[in-house]
Parts: sequence; C-alpha cells; structure tokens
Amino acid sequence: MTRQQLTEQIFKKRSYLCVGLDTDPEKIPSHLKGHPDAMFEFNKAIIDATHDLCVAYKINIAFYEAHGVKGWDILERTLRYIPEGIFTIADAKRGDIGNTSAQYARAFFETIPFDSITVAPYMGEDSVKPFLGHPGKWAIVLGLTSNPGAEDFELQQYADGDLLYEKVLKTVSRWGDTGNTMFVIGATQASSFRRIREITPEHFYLVPGVGAQGGSLQEVSDIALIKDCGLLVNASRAIIFASGKEDFASEARVVARKYQQEMAIYLGKV
Repeated sequence: MTRQQLTEQIFKKRSYLCVGLDTDPEKIPSHLKGHPDAMFEFNKAIIDATHDLCVAYKINIAFYEAHGVKGWDILERTLRYIPEGIFTIADAKRGDIGNTSAQYARAFFETIPFDSITVAPYMGEDSVKPFLGHPGKWAIVLGLTSNPGAEDFELQQYADGDLLYEKVLKTVSRWGDTGNTMFVIGATQASSFRRIREITPEHFYLVPGVGAQGGSLQEVSDIALIKDCGLLVNASRAIIFASGKEDFASEARVVARKYQQEMAIYLGKV
C-alpha cells in the first residue's frame, strides 16, 4: 500500500486507528475456548466488528508462532480475512544480517503478504535495507518504544548530545524515505514527540501504548499530527478484550468507535 492510498483511507474513515490482534487463547471468551478454531473465530469476529472504524490491523506474530504450524495457519487465514484496502502490519520486530533480512522480507511481503513489518535497526543499514526494496511495502523501524526498558539503551546519550533513539531516527531516515519507512514511537513517551517531529517531520509513526498502557491519544495527536495525518495509533487489549463475554465483538466495536470519533475531531484540525 502506498502512502497516498493509506492517507486516502484515513481521511475517508476519519480514523487513524490500528487494531492490534494480539490474540491470547487464555484471554478469549470462555464460550469460544472449546471451539476447534477458537483463535481464528475470535479474530474474525473482531475484524467484522471493527473494520469500518480502523485503517490498519497489527498482527503480533509471537501470539501465533507460539502455536507452531497451527498458529502460522491461523495467522495466514486472519491476514487474508482482513478486507482489501486496510493496511496490515506484521509485528515481528525482525532484524539480522542482510541475507537473513532479505528472507524475512520475502516471508512477510511475498509468502505471507503483509503491507509492512516492524524492524529492529540495531544491526545497522544492511539489516534494514532489504525491507526497503519492495514497492508498496513498509519497514516500521523501532524508534522510541513504550516499555520501561527503553531507558536501558534508547534513552542513553551520545557524547554529541543526541540520545540513542534520536541517532536511530536521523540515520534510518536517510536509508529509506517517507513512502517506505515508518517509526515505532510509544504513546507513553508523549513528552518526546515534539523533538521526534523535528527530526522526522514527514514520516508516519506507528504509536502503541494508547489504552491499556496509559498513553494519551489527545496528547500524541496534538503534537504529532501532520497535514496527511502521519500517525497510526494502535490499541490492542483495550479493544479486543473489552469484554470477556459473548458480547466481546460488540463491546470491541464500542471502544473502537470511541477512538474513531475522537480521532475524527483531531483530523478536523489539520
């Protein structure tokens, strides 16, 4: 999916919501747990309930590969069930030497045809570049994450004054362009968004951490929205596990609609 196509969907739906399909079999409603295809049935119901309110789905690969061959089958069927025109993200955080990254790109762009994949940049340019050579596909590179461990490396300071994550943003933005490279920026790091927009003024950001992790949609939007939006704000648990009962899909829709309606207000200001 091109940037123009993504932007068109955002303004058509008045939404920059990304729904995270972090489907944990232990957390799905009890009435589904005896179903032979419980994870897929759960995913289908969530997608049916939310696809008109969001512009992206982020599938966390770990929740599927933990189940071996069956999990990969559920992953592929879930991806193919997502309606055409919705941006798809393989949340895989891959990052390895060049020839290995090339195979990861082939796996997630061709064999399992996602629009994008999350990438760890810490092995350098040759580990990221293979993801940038596929037209219409995106590398979503870890920038400043929402977890407490961001303090361990990402927020460490170089001698020149730059923080490590700032060095990552400056360097990676030269490898690709604003049509094939996004950055993961955690919503719980909202105080840093102004500086991040200065470094990468035109890039899209995938923003986790809103909802269950406590990030503020308003704060992120006020600082980081640009003329063609430039944001995909992800909510996972807050939406897909909004209810543990048979009404889980309808309750997921209620939460997703609240996000969409709030986003429509902020989009109206750009």
